[in-house]
Amino acid sequence: MTPPRNSNAIRDIANVLHPYTDHRAHALAGPLVISRGEGVRVFDDQGKEYIEAMAGLWCASLGFDNKRLVDAAYRQMQKLPFYHGFTAKSHEPMIDLAEMLIERAPVPMSKVFFANSGSEANDTAVKMIWYANNAMGRPNKKKIIGRLKGYHGITIASGSITGLPANHKMFDLPVSDRFIHVSTPHHYHGANPGESEEDFATRLAEELDQVIQREGPETVAAFFAEPAMGAGGVIVPPATYYEKVQAVLKKHDVLFVADEVICGFGRTGSYWGSQTFGIAPDILVCAKALSASFLPISAVMVNDRVFQALADGSATIGTWGHGFTYSGHPVPAAVAVETLKIYDEMDVVAHAKRVGAHMQKSLRARFADHPLVGEVRGVGLVAAMELVADKPTHRNFDPGAKVGPRLAKLAEGEGVITRAMVNDSMGFSPPLIITEAEVDEMVARVGRALDALTVQLRRESIALV
Repeated sequence: MTPPRNSNAIRDIANVLHPYTDHRAHALAGPLVISRGEGVRVFDDQGKEYIEAMAGLWCASLGFDNKRLVDAAYRQMQKLPFYHGFTAKSHEPMIDLAEMLIERAPVPMSKVFFANSGSEANDTAVKMIWYANNAMGRPNKKKIIGRLKGYHGITIASGSITGLPANHKMFDLPVSDRFIHVSTPHHYHGANPGESEEDFATRLAEELDQVIQREGPETVAAFFAEPAMGAGGVIVPPATYYEKVQAVLKKHDVLFVADEVICGFGRTGSYWGSQTFGIAPDILVCAKALSASFLPISAVMVNDRVFQALADGSATIGTWGHGFTYSGHPVPAAVAVETLKIYDEMDVVAHAKRVGAHMQKSLRARFADHPLVGEVRGVGLVAAMELVADKPTHRNFDPGAKVGPRLAKLAEGEGVITRAMVNDSMGFSPPLIITEAEVDEMVARVGRALDALTVQLRRESIALV
């Protein structure tokens, strides 16, 4: 249906270039225009209410109307609306936030660098790794290993580490052969018949070891991993996976970069996804829930070994020639400080663990046996429901059928915003403040949408086995 003349939708179509959008389709259908938020809910410009089951982009951890964060931004705007961190300048919000992150790190960390997004932070981590290896006299140790279906951002380097085809096609990515990808740790699709999670994890660790040996350990610098994969379909690693992977990395002196952009700050039922899965990273990247996404900010934490190499290099050159105008901007930093205080006061980990267990149970109880659902998976307050054409063989629908996007649209009609990802996996990552009752309402609304989709597909004679 064509949007009304002079509406927000028509103005949007005329002027806005949207991220992650089919612009030919957008010109016909127009956007969903969100006007305000309240708790875990948002409202469009027609007044319709939605439960935001994705917390925006996995990020609005405290919902959409937290007055304390608004007030923190206002106070800082009045006191010092901008300053930078270049050439040893500083300000209190940046110092406070760095100190708080070091105190909360899952393993001992030395220093914190601030950027504005997860993509920038992961790009920074790559530059740090290359710079540090040059400083340590290892100029050939530069290759970066990511994983197929992994997501680390969309800048040139972070987009090269990302392992999703849509982020590579027509962008000429990966940018060079310094970026390598290994298998996705998804037991549902990747395991051999009868292969246990532990045996699958062993095979993936052996693959990683073989890749490093093939490339030459003296050329492989780092391994990037989301503790639980997000945009690739909320993939929870098989049992013993990270234990075995870390043994391989240690053997070859390869750094582990934990991408906690989605998993950090309680999402997995621990403060960090690294703690949930027993990861001891050398570098930790975080963003999104760092400020509850009220303002853009991200952080890169490095251990002392990495920092000492950066410091040595900067002493040789006279500077560490990297940074952004808005690195550690005082207003987002002040909001992030207040966000971490709120997490402490609400005991975000306990809340996410309790409500997350309820969400995981509710999703499985409602959808696991549904004829369209192959797998319900997740941990804490992040989950996915994967739609399949054939349950016994785990066969997915033809992407051209757009079954996942159709369910997402039907869910909008029922008042839920979710997201269709790889293999028609429907994501759930609601604000961390969500209650059990709101989870139940979310599940019920999605259930109505899924039942409507089932009827549609049967009418279209698409086989449901």
